Amino acid sequence: MKFFDEARIEVIAGDGGNGAATFRREKYIPMGGPDGGDGGKGGDVYAVGDRNLNTLIDFRFKRTFLAERGENGRGADCYGKGGDDIELRMPVGTIITLQETGEVIADLDHDGKRVIIAKGGRGGLGNLHFKTSTNRAPRKKTMGTEGERKALNLELKVLADVGLLGMPNAGKSTFIRAVSSAKPKVADYPFTTLAPNLGVVRTSENRSFVIADIPGLIEGAADGAGLGHQFLRHLQRTHILLHIVDIAPFDPDADPVHDAHAIVEELRKYDEELANKRRWLVLNKLDLIPDDAERRERVAGFLAAYGPVERHFEISAISREGCQQVVFAIQDVLDEEKAVAQAAADAAAREAAARAETGTEAEPEEDIDHDYHTNDAEESNADENLNP
Repeated sequence: MKFFDEARIEVIAGDGGNGAATFRREKYIPMGGPDGGDGGKGGDVYAVGDRNLNTLIDFRFKRTFLAERGENGRGADCYGKGGDDIELRMPVGTIITLQETGEVIADLDHDGKRVIIAKGGRGGLGNLHFKTSTNRAPRKKTMGTEGERKALNLELKVLADVGLLGMPNAGKSTFIRAVSSAKPKVADYPFTTLAPNLGVVRTSENRSFVIADIPGLIEGAADGAGLGHQFLRHLQRTHILLHIVDIAPFDPDADPVHDAHAIVEELRKYDEELANKRRWLVLNKLDLIPDDAERRERVAGFLAAYGPVERHFEISAISREGCQQVVFAIQDVLDEEKAVAQAAADAAAREAAARAETGTEAEPEEDIDHDYHTNDAEESNADENLNP
């Protein structure tokens, strides 16, 4: 199945049904009074995050989604049926924005998250709502309102803890195969990976994280070289970037230091925040340098020329040498971040509980609906049998 991480759709919520202006006509009841019912509410459109989906291909061909209209009200106090809602199931990590303004209206960041993206119209009021002591035969009714209509952009950003970054054939797919059960394609030519791959890395029975492999970047990606920046959005939610570097390229003219700096520059052109994210260097393909002294010399020369780094690792992904050290280091950092986040959440919960106990929270304002009803609409409910 082809991978799609962008789509454009139009959603149209259902219109509200119209209210009815009718009067009770029944034998031996000459003064029945108004009995027009309200129109039904139009159906809403919801977006739902679904972990069983991993692409937006469902929105490639069908791009317009219409919810059901509410039924009109009828006589004998019959209210119209509300229109059925519709749910659009999307991969977890999908961001929904308005095409006109770019405003984010939904971020499906966890499985089962359900967000309304287009509200159905309200049903109109029947004439029974407008009966008063001075107007016992109202012929007034209101029409249903239109449902919201929106043109939306869908953008999938996969949810992963760790992202792999590097030149084509640096060994990213080999690394993810070495540390997880994911089986991306591996071959001896550039751009073997054409779509993001996700793998779950388990470090113990109850500890794991998700790693994402994206197609390789090359110098000039900002200008469309290679696959461009097309897939970099999938790294924006990660906590750590692993920059995979081929320390022993087959091309004798290749310069790993220049290539590594080129990748960082392409990141900066795409998103400064992404470029400033925690990034570790992983020097790969050490199996191609069998002599230990030469290995140490080449690694030391690379680090001296590259400049300061937060942390670096030396591995051979194909033989899995050094991979476990990388995995456990990642897990330790992620556990530490989760502990800090949990402590902050617990402190916020305690503070909220303390405010509630002391009564310092503001009372919520009463929600009063002034849309349709008038002050007279509540009067004289005893006049139901008056003749128009």
